[in-house]
Amino acid sequence: MTAPVHGREDALRALSAATAPTDLFGPLPADGRTVPPEATARYRRLALLLHPDTARGDGRGAEAFLRLAELWARYRAAATGRAGVAEQTLVTRERTYRTSGEPPLSGHVADLHPAHHERDGVRHEALLKVPRSPRDNDLMEAEAASLRRIREHGPERARAFFPELVESFRHRDPGTGTERRVNVLDRLEGFRGLDEVRRAFPGGIDPRDAAWMWRRLLVALGAAAAAGVVHGAVVPEHVLIHPEKHGLVLVGWCCSVAAGAPGSTPHIPATVPGREEFYPPEVAARRPARPETDIFMATRCIEHVTAGRLPRALRAFARGCTLPVPERRPSDGFAVLGELDEALERLYGPRRFRPFHMPSPVRPPKPRT
Repeated sequence: MTAPVHGREDALRALSAATAPTDLFGPLPADGRTVPPEATARYRRLALLLHPDTARGDGRGAEAFLRLAELWARYRAAATGRAGVAEQTLVTRERTYRTSGEPPLSGHVADLHPAHHERDGVRHEALLKVPRSPRDNDLMEAEAASLRRIREHGPERARAFFPELVESFRHRDPGTGTERRVNVLDRLEGFRGLDEVRRAFPGGIDPRDAAWMWRRLLVALGAAAAAGVVHGAVVPEHVLIHPEKHGLVLVGWCCSVAAGAPGSTPHIPATVPGREEFYPPEVAARRPARPETDIFMATRCIEHVTAGRLPRALRAFARGCTLPVPERRPSDGFAVLGELDEALERLYGPRRFRPFHMPSPVRPPKPRT
């Protein structure tokens, strides 16, 4: 039996103590097909108490609400039998994919099912990214189009900063007949999201550690812009880093905009729930997406992960990248990188490798949309 929640502080304590969705919403149903009404009522009560709009000025709001949404998505998936799928085989013209039966990662748009395929006798791990609603097929198509465009027109030296799209295909559910667009992505090992980094270091990481993350993120955005693509959802969950190797991959391209691409909208089509403070004003105004949009959001990510620890010179640099008027912000990630390097060298001297370590995960992996 879950403890009653009487106010916002109760809700925050319950969320912080939860290590599994059932800790918040109660036991899973015996039939494995429906979400219990008491669980839905519990979620609505918590959502009301934790929504960022109910506690303006409380820095915990967005993070808590996002965590609640993640746990609720996992609970619903488990309650309706989608948390662990039986092993399936999906055959396309090029490959045969076999799902593992592991629980999928759940994002705000899609579920990512661990799978593998074989080529020339070699096993390759992959993720099958399947939208929960067929209404979001267009977002999956946008992601595929953007990743292909970056691969074809972006600088080759920056390819490591993007997920590899193995292929994209339409799949008809044999039970319902519903067609969904499935994107197949290479599976990343050893990467952690900036949201996880912030939870591991609630007081913020050393700006010298954030420097390599910032630099690589700017290279990724510069490469995308060179290919005519705006990511449109540069939030902490979508910026994955490899702590030991100092690697970075920018994922979650469903809301991306490719300039002039067939069917592409000029504005960002959707936002990540609970991350409104990371978006610049032009997104809510549904103005055309532009590289300056991504520069703004990337800077907010670095401010988030450093939690107020940026020195004065870097705070001033960040302000220039987050001006409310997009025309006054820098638009070229590569040019911004040069300016950032100059600021870093004035502060810290010549670049040198700084080992960065993350504690072992204490919570389930976050969604990768």
